[in-house]
Amino acid sequence: MEVLGQRHELVEPSQLTRWNFTKLLGQPKEYDPMEERSPFPWRNDLNAKIVLWNGNITTLNVHAITHATNEHMNDRNLMSEELFKQGGPGLVKEVREDLRVCKTGEAKLSKGHNLPARYVIHSVGPRYNLKYVTAAESALFSCYRTILQICKEAEIRTLGLGAIHSARRNYPPDKGAHIAIRTVRRFLEKFPESFDLIIFVCSHQEIFDIYSKILPLYFPRDSSEEEYAFDNLPSDIGNGDGEPVIKERQIRIIDKPTFAALRAGNEDFEQTIDLNKEFAQSMEADVGHHPFATMEENPDKVKASRMLRTNTEEIRKLEAKKRYEILLRRAKTEDLTEIAALHCIFRTGVDRLGRPIVVVVGKNYPAHMADPEKTLLYMIRIMDPVVETDYVIVYFHTLTSGKNQPAMAYLKMVYSLLDYRYRKNLKHFYIVHPTWWSKLAVWFFTTFTASDIKHKVHNLKGVQYLYTKMNPDQIDVPPFVQEYDIKVNGPRYVVQDDHDGL
Repeated sequence: MEVLGQRHELVEPSQLTRWNFTKLLGQPKEYDPMEERSPFPWRNDLNAKIVLWNGNITTLNVHAITHATNEHMNDRNLMSEELFKQGGPGLVKEVREDLRVCKTGEAKLSKGHNLPARYVIHSVGPRYNLKYVTAAESALFSCYRTILQICKEAEIRTLGLGAIHSARRNYPPDKGAHIAIRTVRRFLEKFPESFDLIIFVCSHQEIFDIYSKILPLYFPRDSSEEEYAFDNLPSDIGNGDGEPVIKERQIRIIDKPTFAALRAGNEDFEQTIDLNKEFAQSMEADVGHHPFATMEENPDKVKASRMLRTNTEEIRKLEAKKRYEILLRRAKTEDLTEIAALHCIFRTGVDRLGRPIVVVVGKNYPAHMADPEKTLLYMIRIMDPVVETDYVIVYFHTLTSGKNQPAMAYLKMVYSLLDYRYRKNLKHFYIVHPTWWSKLAVWFFTTFTASDIKHKVHNLKGVQYLYTKMNPDQIDVPPFVQEYDIKVNGPRYVVQDDHDGL
């Protein structure tokens, strides 16, 4: 393994295999003019401008390379430290004194200084949040599109394009790869003469494997790959520039909306920020323009205001319910095997009062790599049947580290999306082998976000304490938890049976 900070041999573009030479060409297929084809047809001229490479981006002898950073351009990670070490004090000074900041979705150009590349294009990718997926996708597209536009304007002909979407910002690597590759494809279609070579640089093998699977969808190397891509492209392939296109579902607001109609449901009714605004405008049209409405303390206006507050709250509840139903449908139909394989959340037996037990194993969840959206969907799939009645959760915090812990913002968002039954029917949340930091985090979360479950949280310093709440044959305790328990508490320790905690 290469050690960051060392000087490496230069990698010349001529040493790398172009995408069009990575597969033996099949026989070109003659398509009927009326036959429907992939929106990204096989083009050998574009494939010749693409390379997929797994390596250290700072070693590329190209016109420019990219650098994924944060808004203050002082991100602390191995690749950023490597870039500035190899670029030298000149690069550090230019970024600190001249560039200084860069907004999310934007990109800025600096000289390469001691790097082999003449230039570095710094860009800030978005934080991925399930609540604002559309905004994250649009910002990421803006990153890649701006990078390509800077190259076109600065006559940068060869580019080392690293992933701007970052696991540190919870962006799912496969979703980010789709946007990156698609944006490049559309740009090359419009400006094919702008680049001689674009190298998709992967920092490690897992990212390389993801790009290897997605690249043929947008850059097919023969007719068979084009036909495969036609059947396997995602539903959203963006507009003519590759920008994500989300068809916002909207509910039609009639002049005098009836909430019975809302209760009846509409399959297109989904979360929308404008719903309350539209309703308020409708109420204003009916009440606010009446001559008597301008009088202070007008009884009709006061009554209408109360109705608006009551009905708005009802709308919020309906919106939340509809959002959850949409997530539940997805949870039941989407392929979530990669999350299931982690064995980080599962159902087991029942406690001493016959209540179902849901087990969460913190150490098994790779928060920095796992898809947060699929994680939420899998949790809903596991828990939705359980939360119909009283249930308990057992969370093994054993040997959990920072890489296993989701961001607090993600936890807050998940908590807000879950159906009210999750909170109402949860009877106890047992945390086994808590740490000082976990206790602080739980206190913070249950004080400021989830105060209604604060009294349901119990810290247990050992597995034997858990067995006073449920029989050992009713819960699947991971072997490493048992081993750790013996190590810290000894092979035999007696706990007084505490039925009050049930």
